[in-house]
Amino acid sequence: MKTYSKVGACLIVFSVVLIFIFQDTALDSITRFATTSFSDTGSEDSCLSRNQSILYRKSSPHKPSSYLVSKLRSYEELHKRCGPHTESYKRSLKQLKSGQIDHNSSDCKYVVWVGLAGLGNRMLSITSAFLYGLLTDRVLLTNQEYEMAGLFCEPFPNTSWILPDDFPFKNKLRRFRQNYDHSYGNMVQSNTFNYSTQLLPSYLYLFLSHDCSRHDQLFFCDHDQALLIKVPWLIMRSNVYFLPSMFLMSSFDQELNKLFPDKETVFHHLGRYLFHPSDRVWRLITKYYQDHLAKAEKRIGIQIRIFHAKTSPFEYVMDQILACIRKEKLLPEVGTEKFIASPSKNQTSKVVLVTSLFQGYFEKLNKMYGEHPTKTGEVVSVYQPSHAGKQRTWWNSHNVQAWAEIYLLSLSDELLTSAWSTFGYVAQGLRGIRPLILYNRTIPDPPCGRGVSMEPCYHTPPIFDCKALTTTVDTGALVPHVRHCEDLSWGLKLFNSS
Repeated sequence: MKTYSKVGACLIVFSVVLIFIFQDTALDSITRFATTSFSDTGSEDSCLSRNQSILYRKSSPHKPSSYLVSKLRSYEELHKRCGPHTESYKRSLKQLKSGQIDHNSSDCKYVVWVGLAGLGNRMLSITSAFLYGLLTDRVLLTNQEYEMAGLFCEPFPNTSWILPDDFPFKNKLRRFRQNYDHSYGNMVQSNTFNYSTQLLPSYLYLFLSHDCSRHDQLFFCDHDQALLIKVPWLIMRSNVYFLPSMFLMSSFDQELNKLFPDKETVFHHLGRYLFHPSDRVWRLITKYYQDHLAKAEKRIGIQIRIFHAKTSPFEYVMDQILACIRKEKLLPEVGTEKFIASPSKNQTSKVVLVTSLFQGYFEKLNKMYGEHPTKTGEVVSVYQPSHAGKQRTWWNSHNVQAWAEIYLLSLSDELLTSAWSTFGYVAQGLRGIRPLILYNRTIPDPPCGRGVSMEPCYHTPPIFDCKALTTTVDTGALVPHVRHCEDLSWGLKLFNSS
């Protein structure tokens, strides 16, 4: 009887723990996939990270609005009804191929994302495209090239967000450029597409890259959205986080306020919803975490991105990093004497995760804390998962490693990131904290500063008045929650109004 009583007691405790975990997950995350089977998607039978992330990631203090949760549930149903290989998708493909739109049809509309640039840029532009889909009832499909294959789990239950291989002109998507005939900007500029157009095209190409023109950026004008809504297929090429500009549009304003009452959590919620590491990437993450990070009492992520080596020499950047560490007291100071190991039960430990294409920054920090004791008696360990030397955007293995390191950074208690870096933007957004930013200035004094918002920055926003294209306006001063970025004076990002 005692044995059975003990077993019963253990089961009760175990059940309580499980209830607590799942309740916390429900509050902490806008996903509901812990109990959802993905076996019907045809693309992936397993997504360990979806269930196991709670074991590694701190609970988020940022709770999604009930309206956002409801909107995402509705979107999942839409994607299931309209996704690849469904009857609705097949009918829409016929319209695309024929070039003729059935305006009486209630069939589905799509936004097809075509990416370029590095992984951070891609994740930010996918998130922007997804929010646009949410706002306009369009299904998001991603053109997955080889370099992006196998990075993420499918985000939506019982369907896929990957554009099928039999999609018309799929093999030409990567070659789409700004001057393409079906480019919206070109068609508006040549006046071949406007409100008087009798026969609307079945698809349009949207060039929303960093180097898009003013005519391309008419996408962000309410007048043009009223026209674009009639086109069933929008093929969007982008490498930027254009999401903040949608918060300047009156046609989306009311809906966005209901979705995101907390303006600086947009990427935090949508990024955690969309991007779950595939099992292949998850194994890399969990092994590295268990081997190097798990036992530390505090984890500090330092993300270093060098854009121009000539203007950012190693010693200059290293001095800036050390100055920031001292100013913000991220790590204890070291003594001048050589290190003599003297383990103590009362010692606290900190671990530093360095991510950079170059090894020198890690070596300097590792030598400093490896050869000298700290003045506080704390133990500091320094690690760097990789040092590729240069960015290899088109290599799948490079992107796998990049995603693993972004995720590991997002598990940090404190983040120090490089100005302008989309790699850092994604890590801070997934983590849900305002990072310390290494300023990209000639003489950085102070060397770094605390971000005022954890949202990513839109580097190349429109700067014109939609009603008068030739009139330049400060788009960072139109509404309280869209202002200029801390790390880029002309960029735009979301802030809480207060």
